[in-house]
Amino acid sequence: MSTPGSRMLIIQCEAAQLPGLYSEVIDRKMQPAGKIVDIFGNIKKPYATVICRGRCDIKPDEKVYAKAATEPKGYRPVPNKR
Repeated sequence: MSTPGSRMLIIQCEAAQLPGLYSEVIDRKMQPAGKIVDIFGNIKKPYATVICRGRCDIKPDEKVYAKAATEPKGYRPVPNKR
């Protein structure tokens, strides 16, 4: 994990449990830390960019977890037309 700015984290993800975009990131105390805005890198060792809600106080060796993203407001799935 690295912190290129005061509100951004770059974290390494597990390839088998890749989080979705805009998933909520929580710390070990189950407090919300931010949202995943980008996933990049190798398929075997992907990385994610997290924008923190406030100043990032997460230490480099601390684990963070992703919760499933909720649907954005106003989202309506398009029905399949066959």
